[in-house]
Amino acid sequence: MLKRLEGIIPVMLTPFADGGKVDYASLERLIEWYIAHGSDALFAVCQSSEMQFLDLSERVEIATFVRKTVAGRIPVVASGHVSDNRDDQLAELEAVAATGVDGVVLVTNRLDTANAGTEAFRSHLDWLLASLPGDLPLGLYECPAPYRRLLSDDELKYCADSGRFVILKDVSCDLPTVTRRVKLTAGTPLAIVNANAAIAWDAMKAGANGFTGVFTNFHPDLYKWLLTKGTQHPELADELAIYLVLAAMAEPMGYPVLAKIYQQRIGNFSTIASRAIAFDVRERFWALDALIDKVVAGTDLYRRRIGALA
Repeated sequence: MLKRLEGIIPVMLTPFADGGKVDYASLERLIEWYIAHGSDALFAVCQSSEMQFLDLSERVEIATFVRKTVAGRIPVVASGHVSDNRDDQLAELEAVAATGVDGVVLVTNRLDTANAGTEAFRSHLDWLLASLPGDLPLGLYECPAPYRRLLSDDELKYCADSGRFVILKDVSCDLPTVTRRVKLTAGTPLAIVNANAAIAWDAMKAGANGFTGVFTNFHPDLYKWLLTKGTQHPELADELAIYLVLAAMAEPMGYPVLAKIYQQRIGNFSTIASRAIAFDVRERFWALDALIDKVVAGTDLYRRRIGALA
């Protein structure tokens, strides 16, 4: 049986140089920062990575670089599954698999591009499963773009019972759904990893296998403490969970550039260049830097409080 992929799994950013190319020196610093801050695995080439704005060669190069830099310290999974045509999708998935990453992640809305329903989803999925190596660990990602395609219970159970899938990045943003999914996949290799900060702590207590939301780009170590130590310190965990929810409310203010500003401030990124965000986030979102100051201050405060427990 394949091993579940679980824990704190940052959705990786892609740093760009001023000329628009991928900045691999910054990417290396980012990888080391993720690992130093308690990450259990890395999700490369995802929506936070601006995968829809990367060509296939860039997606493959990024996945290869992340795998080589991590060098087996933690698992690396990658997607880059963006095309509409299923032959093109297979070519993308095979190219990413050839990088040697520990898992290849399928985007649910690419398995049913017209949102036609379970029959279309199953037909597309079965074709891909028959075409991909049977021993290749796979993941599922309910990516919100170009539309959020949530799995039905029957679809999820079908995937779990296949034995081919090791993770679902759950984007239901609904605690009862997460709780139900944990029960549906019990005893299978498929781990349910929630991506929504508002329910992160409650989802962990309900049996979700970790967290893979966008604010893993700010404080993955705080989510790691919740996951591994929160039940031992319930009052602090409840308080920390509230802070993490409030901090994550900044996401609509120009993410992923928002996170790139933070990564630049701590010395990992050389620029905040983005292909997904074409506007000046500081002009559109007033006092953005002051907001990030407060997120940083709150993160430092809770790191000190957690450190004092040791």
